[in-house]
Parts: sequence; C-alpha cells; structure tokens
Amino acid sequence: MKEIILIKNGELALKGLNRKNFESLLIKNMKRRLEDVGNFKFTACQSTITVEGDENSDMSKAFERLRYVFGIAGLSIAAVAEKNMESILNTATEYLEDELLVAKTFKVTAKRSDKSFSLKSPEICMETGGHILSKFPHLKVDVHNPDLIVTVEVRDFGVYIHGNQLKGAGGMPVGSSGKAALLVSGGIDSPVAGWMMSKRGLQLIGIHFAAPPYTSELAEKKVCMLTQKVAKYSGRIKLYIVEFTKIQECIKDNCPEDLFTLIMRRLMMKTAEKIAIKEDCGAMITGESLAQVASQTLKALACTDDAATIPVFRPCIGMDKNEIIEISRKIDAFETSILPYEDCCTVFTPKHPKTKPTLQEVKEAESAVDFDSMIQEAVENTRFILID
Repeated sequence: MKEIILIKNGELALKGLNRKNFESLLIKNMKRRLEDVGNFKFTACQSTITVEGDENSDMSKAFERLRYVFGIAGLSIAAVAEKNMESILNTATEYLEDELLVAKTFKVTAKRSDKSFSLKSPEICMETGGHILSKFPHLKVDVHNPDLIVTVEVRDFGVYIHGNQLKGAGGMPVGSSGKAALLVSGGIDSPVAGWMMSKRGLQLIGIHFAAPPYTSELAEKKVCMLTQKVAKYSGRIKLYIVEFTKIQECIKDNCPEDLFTLIMRRLMMKTAEKIAIKEDCGAMITGESLAQVASQTLKALACTDDAATIPVFRPCIGMDKNEIIEISRKIDAFETSILPYEDCCTVFTPKHPKTKPTLQEVKEAESAVDFDSMIQEAVENTRFILID
C-alpha cells in the first residue's frame, strides 16, 4: 500500500501573495533534512505539501525528522487510495486496522478538494463510518472527543486516508526572517532563546566565549551538545568559539570589581557583533531575562545594549525561570544545561556586582584599557564547528 506524508502549513497559509516563497523555503528545508533518508518528491497544493518517497525511502524516519522542522503546523502519514468509494472503504479499514482495534471511539472527517468526485463530504463520512462500524463493532461514534479521527481527503491526484494528525513544530520556515547570531553560554537560557527565535524564521549561527584554562574542553563539548539540541529544529548551525581569557584577565586587572560582569558583557557584545556582521547577521540573540541576575537589571541591560549597533533580541526577557525551564525540557536541553561545567560568564564573578550602573561610569572604567585591539585579535583567532 502506497504511503505519503501530508504536511499542513498552518501560519504560511496567511501569507497571501508571498505564500509560495515561504512554501518553497519550507520545502528546501525539508529536502535538506531528508537528504540522507531517501529520494523524495514534494508537491504544494491547497495549504498542504505532500511528500512522496521512492521504494528505497524510509518513510518512518522521514516522518520523525519532519516533526522538528519549523513551518509545519501538523503532519501525518497517509495511505493513497483510488478515487472511488470501494477503494476508500477498503483502504480505511486495512490501513488503520491497528488503530481501530485499540480505539474505543472514532469519527470520520472528509475533505473534498476535487469537486468532481461523485459524493459530497457528509456522504463520504456516512459511508466510511458505516463501513468501519460493520468491521469493528466494538467502536462507538463520538463526534466531540474521539480516540481516533479517520480523515479522508479527496484531492486532484488521489484520495489520502490517515488517522490522528500529529502536531508539528509550528512557526515559520528557518531563513524566512533573515539570520542572527545566538550567544550560547552553556546555561539553560540561551538554547531556549535560540529555539524561540529560530521558530520565528531566523537562521542561526552560534557564538560561544571560552576562557581556557578556567573553562575546560568538557564545557565546550557541553555547548556543542546544547547547540545540537537547537539544530535539531533549526538545521545546521555554524558555532564560533572565541577564546576570551586574555580580555577577561585584563578586565580583572584594570577595572572596578563591581563592574567586571557588565564590562565583560559589553566586550562580548562588541566581539560577537564583528562576527555577526561578517556572517551577514541582522541581529544578535541572548538568553537574558529581566532581573534574573545583577547584569540583567534595566540599567545594566541599557549599558550592554549601548555596546551593540545591531538589534539584540531577548525572547526570554519577560519569562521567569520556571517558564524557561519548561521550554528547555521540551527541547530536551535541560539535562545537558545543568551539567556542572564552568562557563565563561561565571569566571571572575564579583562578590557585589553593581545593579544600577550608569553608562558614563561604565565607559570610563572600560576606557582604562585599549580593548578594541584585543577584540580584533580574538575575532581573528576564532574557530568554528559545524553542528547538525
């Protein structure tokens, strides 16, 4: 029995005259995810994309991969039937037999895109439902909250029959909103921030600041693992590793202790921005949440923003820690995030950081050293890893 995967576009259907551009990008992203799974044909029609594989394609593996592609509202594996009621009835009971046997209640929905088909949608539902009841007498019809929804879609190229639709990752196709640089710290917040902005269509690069020997190879491995959790949804991420030790030691030796963290974050922004612009990014992304720590007060964030000339997105800004953790668990990043390895941001943390700094005092403290040349050196010595 021939199977296909049905992709429901969701938000893309609202894009009017630009919809085809978004669908084309979504198909491009799906092709990239499935390139090592088999040979697939993609057809967009009526807010649905059909994915057909050849005899060597692994449909189950393809379905699992597509669950994590942004831009997909819902998806299901469907059997293809001929465009007559006999084929529809036989296919429905044969293809969905296992699900019908374990269900207690069901209902049938029909979508007749091909108006030349002899029966209308309510008639298709009645005949299909009656046939299922005759084959599975233990079932009862429940139109409000059924265990199984049997869907019959009559389309131009055939009839597609499937059970319950699985919810997709949602959002917009990656790349449809441009490109941004995610500052990955190794904690809970930044992977969540990257996932949230990628869901809105941003293609990501990653930037991680390391401070050897204060941070270890295990800490870097942890960051790679976290980036991989995001890449499962966003696709490949180019992760830059910036060695920041020299700059941090210079801050420690020359700047007031209560401003250590704030000056460090400003210099991180300046460094990251150089990499972001080189990568044609239009923004940077951080996992900062208002008032979570001393460097994330309103005045501190204003001082940090002053160091950047491109927008800084903070999708977690209004969330509390429990809300962030909930998403972290959802994307399977939480257990990795709490591994006990030092990250760059916790090195040389002051005992009493200033929570209400002024931009003037921060700039004065920062001007004690020529950090610009050190930033340029750090950028030139940056290396990168491709994370899939």
